[in-house]
Formats: sequence, C-alpha cells, structure tokens
Amino acid sequence: MVRLTSIEPNEQRVKTLWQRRLFLPGVLSGGDRLLQAMWNGRAAKGGGTSIPTSRPGFAASALKTIYLLITITMIAASHPQVAAQEVTTQATPQASLPDGPEVTQYPVAEVLPLEDDKTTALTEEDTLTRNGNIVILDGDVKLTYRDRIVQADHIEYDRNTGELIATGHLRMTGGPNDEDISASHGTMNLIKQTGRFYDVTGSVGIKPATGLKATTVYSNSNPFLFTGRMVERTGPEEYAIYEGTVTSCQLPNPDWLLAGAKFNVDSTKATGRNSIFHVMNVPLLYLPYVTHAVDPGERQSGIMIPQFQNSSTNGIVLGEEFYWAINRSADLTVGLDYLSARGWRERGTFRYKGLGNDFVTGRYSGLQDRGYVANGVYINQGGQDATILGRHDFSAYSRVAADAEYLSSFAYREAFAQDPNEAVSSDILSILYGVHESDGYVEAVRADRYQGQKMIAVAATPTTPAIPEEQVKIFHAPSLDFFSTEHEIGTSGLQWSLESSVAALSRIQPNFSSGGLTERLDIHPEISYPFSADGWHLRASLGARDTLYSRSRQTPYAPDAVPVELPNGLNRADVEMEVDARAPVVERTFDSASVEKMFGHDLKHTIEPEFTYRYVSGVNNFLNVLRFDDVDIVSDTNELEYGATQRLFLRSLKEQHCAVTEEGVTQEQEKNRDDQNHASAKKHSGCGDREWISWRLTQKYFFDQNFGGAVQDGRRNIFDTTLNFSGIAFLTEPRAISPLISRLRVRTSANLDVEWDFDLDTGAKKFTSNNVLLDVHQGNLFGGLSYARLNAPGRFYTDGMTSGISNFNQMRLLLGYGSPTKPGLGIAADVNLNLDPSSGCATTNVMCNSLVQYGAVQTSYNWDCCGFSVEVRKYELGSVRNELEEKFSITLVNIGTAGNLSRGLSLF
Repeated sequence: MVRLTSIEPNEQRVKTLWQRRLFLPGVLSGGDRLLQAMWNGRAAKGGGTSIPTSRPGFAASALKTIYLLITITMIAASHPQVAAQEVTTQATPQASLPDGPEVTQYPVAEVLPLEDDKTTALTEEDTLTRNGNIVILDGDVKLTYRDRIVQADHIEYDRNTGELIATGHLRMTGGPNDEDISASHGTMNLIKQTGRFYDVTGSVGIKPATGLKATTVYSNSNPFLFTGRMVERTGPEEYAIYEGTVTSCQLPNPDWLLAGAKFNVDSTKATGRNSIFHVMNVPLLYLPYVTHAVDPGERQSGIMIPQFQNSSTNGIVLGEEFYWAINRSADLTVGLDYLSARGWRERGTFRYKGLGNDFVTGRYSGLQDRGYVANGVYINQGGQDATILGRHDFSAYSRVAADAEYLSSFAYREAFAQDPNEAVSSDILSILYGVHESDGYVEAVRADRYQGQKMIAVAATPTTPAIPEEQVKIFHAPSLDFFSTEHEIGTSGLQWSLESSVAALSRIQPNFSSGGLTERLDIHPEISYPFSADGWHLRASLGARDTLYSRSRQTPYAPDAVPVELPNGLNRADVEMEVDARAPVVERTFDSASVEKMFGHDLKHTIEPEFTYRYVSGVNNFLNVLRFDDVDIVSDTNELEYGATQRLFLRSLKEQHCAVTEEGVTQEQEKNRDDQNHASAKKHSGCGDREWISWRLTQKYFFDQNFGGAVQDGRRNIFDTTLNFSGIAFLTEPRAISPLISRLRVRTSANLDVEWDFDLDTGAKKFTSNNVLLDVHQGNLFGGLSYARLNAPGRFYTDGMTSGISNFNQMRLLLGYGSPTKPGLGIAADVNLNLDPSSGCATTNVMCNSLVQYGAVQTSYNWDCCGFSVEVRKYELGSVRNELEEKFSITLVNIGTAGNLSRGLSLF
C-alpha cells in the first residue's frame, strides 16, 4: 500500500519520478516488475521504450504512476506483495501545490517500508548526479526516509549501504518523538539510524511551525532542547551530546540550562555527569550527576533539590528528599529536615494509582522536638501526624474505602502545620468502610474514630503555662448499616424505605469514659405517599424508630454534673409523621424596554414557597441516652417549618436567538425559524437564563416547646430537629420560635460571587451567626473577603469551668495581581484578623490578645520558562505559636520547583 501526495500529469513528470526513485541495489519489488511489464507492453505498441531491469529508466515512470493510482483506488486488483506493507501513523510532510503545470517541483509519494526493511528513499533536489551506487544531490535537497526528513544544501547517498553525508544547513526532522536537529554538517546511516552531527541545535517533543500564522507546537508536555559541538546518534532514539547544553526552554536564550562535557539521551531521559546548572546565564550549582525526563510519562528515582528555610522559632531549616519511582503505578517520597532550634523532622508521601477509581495515598510527618523553656516551664511540641486515603472497587456496586488520620498531639499540628486552616483545626475523623449497592439497597460495614479538641481551658497568660489539651474520642467499632431507597408497593403509589444499623460504640473524654463497648440496634422504617394537584407537590410519610442500648445514663443530673454510666439496658421508641408541601412557583418576567435599557437583560423573578410539618412522639427517656452520634439525639417534637426561596434570573439580549437542540434540525434550519416559534421554544427551554440572585428565608415554630421534656435550662440542647436546621446551637431554654435562617447569594458575572449567610435570633434580638463571602477575579487581578461572626451559646467544660457565650469576630482578606503560569510580575497579600482579640480568651488559646492571627505577603516574577517567588509569613496563635518565617521557590518549567514554597501554599 502506498500514500500518494500528487501525480504528475505529463510524461516529463513521469521521467522525473522514475529517475529520482532511489532503490536499494539490485532490488525491484513486485510492483516494480508489474510496472515494468505494463510499460514494456505499451512500448511494444509504439507507446515508448521498455524499462531495463538493471536500473531505473526514463519511460517507466508513467506506468509507475498509473500503478500507484491503481493500488490506491482498486485495492482488490493490487499485487499480493503490497498487502504485506504497513501504514505508518506519521503524516506525510506536505508542501504547497503549484499554481500551474509550468511548475516542475511537485511533492512526491512516500512508499512505506516493507517487512523486509527494504525502505525506499524519496528525494527532491535541484540537480542529481549518479556515480554507481552513489547518488549526489545538490540545491535545496529534501530526502524522505520512513518518517524522517533530511534537508541540506548537498547530500551524497550510498544506495548500497544507506550511508549519507550532508553538508550545508543540515536539518533532520521526524521520528516518534518529533525530533528536530539542525547542524552545519553530518553523516548518517539511514538503515541503521545512526549518525554524527556537528555544531548542533536540536529538540525533542516540539513540532515545527507551519502556515502563515504558525506557532510552535509542543507534542508532549515535556519538550527537550539541546546544543552540542558534536552529537552522536547511536540508535533510533539514542544520542550522545558532547560539549553541550540541555534545557526545556526555547533557544537560543533559555532561562535555565545544564552545561556539561557529555550528556546521554534516550527515549525516556537525559543523563549527565559533572554538569553546571545555569539560571538566567548565571552558573548556580555544580551537579556531579543529574537526570532530566524526556518522556513526559516516565518518572525517575533520584535525590531532589535541597530545601532551605529560615524561621524565628525553628531556626535555620535544611531539608532533603529522595524520590523513588517504584513502578508505573506507585511512588514514594521521603524527606528529612534539620531544624536548628528544634531538632529533626521526618516526612514522607506514598502514592498508588490502580485501575479505575483504585488509589492509595499516605502521608507522614513527625518531629523529635528538643523543646524550649518559656517562663521557667519546659515545653515540648513534638509529635506525629499520619494520614491514609484509599479506595478499591471490587465491581461497579461494591467497594472499600478509607480516610484515616492519626495525630499524637494537637499542639504539634498547631505549632508546625504550614496551612493556617489546618493549624487551627480541632477535629479529626477517621473512617474505614465497605459498601455494596444493588437495586436501591445498600449494605455497609464501617469503623470510625472521632478525635476532637473540645475541652480547652482558659488561655495561658504570660506568667501562666499553657494548660494541657483535653480531648473527646468517639469510636464506632464497628457499625453494620443497611439502607434502602424508596420502593413502590405494587401499583398503590405508596413507597417504603428503611434505615437500620447495629453498632458497637465507645466514648472517652476527660470526665467520662464508657465502660467497654455499648451495643446499639437501631431500626427506622418509613412509608410515604407523594402526590401532586393543581401545581402543589406534597409528600406525606409515616414512620417509626426503635433503638436498643446495652447501657444507659443515670438521671437526674445537673447541667455541669459528671456523667454516670449505668449497666442497665435502654429501649427508645417513637412514632413519626411528616407532611412536606411545595406550593406552585410564582414567577414573572420583566421584559419591558425600560428593564432592558437599565439592566441590558430581561429579568425573571420566581418565588418558591415551602412548608414542612413534623411530629415525633414516644421519646420519654431522652436524658437517659448516652451520646455517640446523631442517632442518639432523636427527641419528641411538634413543629412547623416554613420558608421561601426567591430567585432572579438574567437573560442576555445577545442570547435571545440561541438555538434549541432538536433531533433532525440543522443549524441553518434553526436560524430560519420564524420569531414566534423560536420564542415559544425558548420559553420552554429556558435558553439563556442565568441565575443572578437567590435568597432563601426559613424558620421553625415549635408547638412543643419542651420537646417532650428533653430541654434543660441553662445549657445547650442539641436535637436532630435543630441540628439539621442550623449548625448553630440555639436552645438553652424552652422556646417557640427558632432563629430566622437566611442564605443569600449574588453572582453578578462569572468573575464575581457574593454570599451572605446569617442566623437571626428574634427572641434574643441578635445575630447568632453572620458570615459574608466575596470572591472576585478579573484577568490577573484577584481578591477575596470572608467575615465570620459567631455569638452563640458556649460549650461546657470540665472542672466546673463553663462558658456562657462562644463569641468570635474574624475576617480574612486576600488581594493579589498576577498568575502562577503567565510571564510577568505578581504580588499578593493574605491576612487573618481577630476583630475582637479579647472575646476568645475564655474559650480558646489560639485567638487571645492577637489582632493578626496569620499574615503572608508574596511576590513573584515569571519568565518564559522560569519563575521565582518569595513569601514572608507570620503566625500568632496564642501561646502555642508566634512565628515569622521566610519561604522561596524557583520554578523551572518541565523540571519542577526548588524551595519550600509549595504550590498548595502559594497565594496565587
């Protein structure tokens, strides 16, 4: 089989094609012999001369061209030998077609290699001279061999051995990795694919530019460029570079490069010894041995670039990492840091990616802290933190997953975590579960561990040492769960569902520890009936819950009393009824000329009312239940939830003619629709609508203000009906009305988001929570603001210490200009503010007497393939951490980042 680029329409072109075809010595393919026979038959009839068998002749080219055409258009009539040829995936190099028949320089056909490797070389040149097996080509020579192209001013080619000598503007391109080598002169063996090139500039993984508006195209994400006094090609994809450089930046002025006496390059990597690393033409680092990936999918084991950092509390920090590419699916990174003021820190990361969704990721960090003395007290903040995440799918319906973390000390995390959000986090949930799903039924087994720093005493003063942390730990060891989605009962319209679990539970806190494991069996069936009428959508349900405990809690007890566990079992049962109603959506479209002139859009306003009545009865022993999770906070209630969601949609006038996709309707037909039909289709499709503003207001009214006697005066009461409604505890006494919950979001464009969420306690006449979020980005400019106000009932603490109010008032600001990937200057600043520094002192030691809890300023500058960033950070987290540190990073495109300012912690 052949690929034909073009065909000469006259006999002169036939002669040119035949003369320029370079056979290996003494070989005529089956197609050549057939062509010879066909032409000889034509000659016998007076049409021309015959083709000699010893070497190519003039007249044979015409029938050769005819035969090539036949083999393309009539495969069944082709010679059997053609079927054994293989088609390469490399595209034939294209040239511009001539304007008229007077132009003689045509693109030629590329004959693909036979299985016996007798590949034909095709040429284009100004002049051709033969000397036996030697073919001498001059004047803008172009030789095509397989998927490679050799260009030069002068080429001498030996058809017998495949040896080639090229001089003057030598350039070789092609190959599976898009190689491109330019040199002053060189020698090659086309058959063995070896050669030597002198005064070389080359690249791997970059396609040449073509066309009037052509730009360089990276054929992979890791292009590789090199120069050398001499480059020796030792195989199809192997090179040795002498007295040269390697880089991933565009030549001739790369941002970074490695210079050395010799580099070895193959299809996967480049290696060098005794090389010098340059940045912006400045030699920075001597490297006795270095490797650089050429194949973007190839990973290499090796020692990483050293890290350096300065910290006001940790001293000089020196770190080093080793990367191990275990196999194609797994790798391991281990590192060791020396903190001159604290000690040694170890860290490591393991990653595995299997088939489908299978993966495992593990991380570890630990510090052997030698401690420090503050106000005469020795403080040691050493510890370990280990996490593991993983998943394995047995089938599309069965899998196991894990998300587990072990933290030996919250003080360790707060003192050494780099992410400020992680540093102040006080909750850890580790879970391991397996699940099987089929036909709307779910069977699962899980084991989990909750660890929370909830019992924190008053913050230490400058003359008082910090009080050791107090924690709550809750275990499910394990829990067997069964769930079902709603299933219809026959054709009645009734639907049933079930939730159930069997669990072994344990709880440990400073003033209480459960005696061994508490067994719990929970069954919660429900039957429901959804129906609609006149635009109303209603769902009525009736259910029951029965929960058996092997242990219980002694009553009565005071709000601050130490819990007492009893070995007596407990049965808690209830009956539940609920009616959920959704009223018809009220909507109106404003499309007057004045609206369009003012907003540039049509406006559509919708109102979605909703009502939910819920009644639960039978839980008369709520205070006797031990608390482990949300199953244990079920209580009696008689309540009505009511609210509405308003939405305002924008429809750009430019989008009014957007098409409605329908099978069988072409784009042209869509454009020709009349306005009436198009408007009707658009109305039903919502074409062009974009939500601009959404605002949800909701509240609950409690007919049973004591919740079946579960409410205790003077303390926080958390029930499932309040927890599912608001994340803020508000019940400290019997009450009839809940706080008003508001959730407002405004999205003016794709570049601006604003959200305002608050809980307004109408009884206490205050905002129990008030949160504002702002996110904006326009081009290289970006910013954000978050404001969080909490004024809610506080937690109860051990040793008789209580807090009546949890009072926090915090703000975070982020402002920056620049991009992590675009060239140019970038600058950004981030700050976390405690607007009421004295408010947190009664409840936590990380927000006391400090206006700025965390702040960072970062500046960076990016060149074409090199970037440099510097950041200064400040932590003020009470008595645990008061630190100033400097970070930096040097980013080299297609190499990586050196320094300790990681991508995840960058402000950009």
